[in-house]
Amino acid sequence: MKLGVICDGISRDLGYCLNVMDEFGLDHAELQFVWGSEVGDHSPKEIGEIRSLLNGHGKSVPCLSRHVFAGLTAADRPGDGAHTRHMDALRRVIAMAHELECPLVRIMTNRKEQILWGSGGAEVWNVQEGAWEATLALIAPAVELARAEGVTLVVETGNGTMVNSCFTGRKLIDDLDASDALKVLWDPANSCWCHELAVPDGYDSLRGGYLGHVHIKDVLVDTPRATLEVRRMGEGQLSDLFVPMADAMCADGYDGVVSLESVFHPGNGDFETGFRECIGMFRDVFG
Repeated sequence: MKLGVICDGISRDLGYCLNVMDEFGLDHAELQFVWGSEVGDHSPKEIGEIRSLLNGHGKSVPCLSRHVFAGLTAADRPGDGAHTRHMDALRRVIAMAHELECPLVRIMTNRKEQILWGSGGAEVWNVQEGAWEATLALIAPAVELARAEGVTLVVETGNGTMVNSCFTGRKLIDDLDASDALKVLWDPANSCWCHELAVPDGYDSLRGGYLGHVHIKDVLVDTPRATLEVRRMGEGQLSDLFVPMADAMCADGYDGVVSLESVFHPGNGDFETGFRECIGMFRDVFG
C-alpha cells in the first residue's frame, strides 16, 4: 500500500519533516499543522513555499487534515456563527487542496452524544432525540461544497465525535446520500474508545466503497476510567489486528494512502523519537 505520515507528528518544520520522510522512503505527506498554522490558515506565499518543498522532495499530499466541525454541538445549526466559521475554514482548505493537487480534505463531526438510537424503553428514557439529525444538517452543506469544488471529503472516526466508528461513518454517508463526495477516514485506534473491533466488525462496515483514507497508531483505552494511553506500535490493544487490517485492505484492492499518525512519545515528549520507534513495524505491516 501507499505509505505516508501526518507530518506534524514528526515536526511542524516541513522541510525537516520531509528530510526524515526521505530517510524512511515515505512518499505521501499528510498536512495538518505546518510551521505555526493549521492548514487553511496559510498565506498564498506560504502555500507556494509548501508546494516548492513538496516538489523538491517528490512528495504528494494525500489529505489536508484540518479539524473542521470539531467542537460543534448538536445545539449548533447550519448558518449560525460557529458553523459559518467552520464552513469558511473548509473553503480555505479546499482552495489549498487545489493548489497542492490534494484529492482529500478531512472533516470531523460535532461532539458526541452517547446514545443515538434505542428501543425497549431506551427510545423514551435514554436516546438523545434529534442529535443525529442535527449532525446530518451540519454536514450536508459541506457535502454540497465538496461536490461543487470537485474534491472528496473524508470524515474521521474521531474520539469524542458523533462519527466515532465505522458504523456511524457509513450511516452518515448513507443518510446524506453522499457516497460520491464523502468517504470514511478510518482511525481504528480512535474507534477503540467505543469498543468497535477493527476487524472484522469495523472494516466490514467500510466495504463497498466507503473507505477513503487511513490513520494508524496504537493505543490502550480504559473507557470506565476515562483514560487513553498512546502506545508504541505493536504494544497496544491493536497489536494483533494490524496484520488482519492490512490483509483485508490488500484483498479488497484498497489503493489509497495509509498514514502513520505519530502521536506516541516514549515518556519524554519527543514525538520524533516516537515516530522512529514505530516506523519499522508500520512499514513491515502496511508496506
